[in-house]
Amino acid sequence: MATTDAATTAPAPAAPASPHREPLRLRWATPLAALGGAILWLAFPPVNLWPLAPLGLAALVVAAAGQRARGAFAVGLAFSYVFFALLVRWLIGNIGPAAFIALSIAESVVLALLIIPLPALLKLTRRVWLWPPIIAVWWTATEAVRSRVPFGGFPWGRLAFSQAESPALGWARVAGAPAVTFVVALVAGGLAVLWLAPAARARLAAGLPWTVAACALAVAMPLPNAGFQKGDTSGTLSLVQGNVPKGRTLEETARVEHITRNHSDLTAKLAKDIKAGKTPEPDLVVWPENATDDDARYNLALRGLVQGAVDAVGKPILVGGILNQPDDSAKGYKSYNAGQLWWPSTSAHPGPGVWYAKRQLVPFGEYIPFRSVFGKFGQLQLIPRDFSPGDRTQIFKAGPIKAGDVICYEIGYDGRVNANVRAGANLLVEQTNDATFIRDGATDEPEQQLAMARLRAVEHDRSVAVVSTTGESAVIRPNGTLAAHTGIWQQALITKKVPLRTVTTPATRVGAWPELGIGVIAAGLTAAAAVAAVRRRRSPE
Repeated sequence: MATTDAATTAPAPAAPASPHREPLRLRWATPLAALGGAILWLAFPPVNLWPLAPLGLAALVVAAAGQRARGAFAVGLAFSYVFFALLVRWLIGNIGPAAFIALSIAESVVLALLIIPLPALLKLTRRVWLWPPIIAVWWTATEAVRSRVPFGGFPWGRLAFSQAESPALGWARVAGAPAVTFVVALVAGGLAVLWLAPAARARLAAGLPWTVAACALAVAMPLPNAGFQKGDTSGTLSLVQGNVPKGRTLEETARVEHITRNHSDLTAKLAKDIKAGKTPEPDLVVWPENATDDDARYNLALRGLVQGAVDAVGKPILVGGILNQPDDSAKGYKSYNAGQLWWPSTSAHPGPGVWYAKRQLVPFGEYIPFRSVFGKFGQLQLIPRDFSPGDRTQIFKAGPIKAGDVICYEIGYDGRVNANVRAGANLLVEQTNDATFIRDGATDEPEQQLAMARLRAVEHDRSVAVVSTTGESAVIRPNGTLAAHTGIWQQALITKKVPLRTVTTPATRVGAWPELGIGVIAAGLTAAAAVAAVRRRRSPE
């Protein structure tokens, strides 16, 4: 009987099942990501629908999950371009379309590159309940990177800055803006799992509890006390919003004393109100950024206006202006965007005193990176000089007040504000000039800045004074609520008694360490995901 030896062939190993649902086709994922960007924008001022922030981020996660690197980049680009284009649309009618397009594209590319690792991170584990914290770690680290690079980063649009009206704001006191971002991203992760988990049971067992728990966590942290409490001292400050001509012509721009005169005249009115008993006597008066367009120490016309205002009110004034400090460079001096304390003629040291120079300069605004290349293009040719960054923190002492100053853009940078409190500030001041960004009547930019300042109040348990040339100026209580604020394109005075606190919050003490720790964890997870991806490619099919 003939026999045939049958060859035995081992069955090929089955390809591992995807840990989540099949990825969306790119033609659906891309518009979903773009929609997510639009939803996230709605959470920010001026719309302020803060509960939408986790929903917008969840849409991005769902769209990116399972995509290859190119697909993840495309999805990330759609999300980030729509988000940034809406967020900084105030550039279009005020600075011009070129600046708007350049900033939107640059920030979109940076964020899209940081979104590429997300699909690989979600493949690290099949334990669905671990995805929300992985997503929260990844997004918090993403914000940390884009707030630092390139050219010092761009912190606008951090999740935390959408939560000024949210109960989650209390987490700023624990570990600053990164803590608020983490909690909101945790909610987003839970929402994403409700869609991504491969089985309904897993979705209910992991996504729903995480979403509920993260929402409960978000409201669990109480805000600081709004008013005066035992141990608080108090101080009174006056904010002078002198206004500038709307739609300034070149002729008006050349008249450097115009803006200074507005602030000097309004301070004279303040002095009359104090003398008449209509307004309490302040310990400190604050003028906004660029209240003097030239160095008032050397420009005799400006000096007369500033010193006259200081003498009229009889109190020190923190003046925002340009300082030209002599040095041994070819130009002979360095220019600084600064705040300087001026004293009355009757004081021991009259005239200009100590000053703080802005340390976080705006690229392509206050200086031009690679000027020999970029300085020849468009409106950049109109920026005649580069400002120099300051190199130190300065506390301004006036009576019981010890004011730490940040200038405009710096309010978005955690370390710049933290340095003031650690140096002993019992009051935080933001001097800003928003005139350039509200010429079309939109209030997006000043409202976005104000939201950042409100977070800083809670983060450090300090009163915060925001003073603008054109509005919005405000006094913010330590719990982030507004004690007083102005409108835009108007002259306005605010005089308020505020609590002066010296308490050190956990956020002040830990500084950037929690964010650094999250960054290290994210880097480790990304490295592990890259190794796992290489192994999957090398494994036999």
